Amino acid sequence: MPSNRESIAAKLKDAREYLGLSQQEVADALKIPRSAISLLETAQRGVESTELQALARLYRRPIGYFTGEEVEPLGGDVAMLAKQVAQLSEGDRNELLRFSEYLVQRSKADASK
Repeated sequence: MPSNRESIAAKLKDAREYLGLSQQEVADALKIPRSAISLLETAQRGVESTELQALARLYRRPIGYFTGEEVEPLGGDVAMLAKQVAQLSEGDRNELLRFSEYLVQRSKADASK
């Protein structure tokens, strides 16, 4: 049975790869060396709480997903959408986020009618 550190490491790597990010891209976003990401993903070094918070934000997952306290199931359509979004530029992702917020508000307004 994998240790807690190994389990977190595997989930961190899976989340990064799922979004199509390189270790260097993650390192640049967190302003840490790429080697630190490699060490985290191979369980050769534990992840600090502030790093885990930053990684969870970057990977768009709750911290509990990595610690095993919470599992967020994604439907097939949501998983496919996430893969597509990962390929967009930052500007396009921001525009898509604004559009999704509009759709949520429109759905709430329609539901209240």
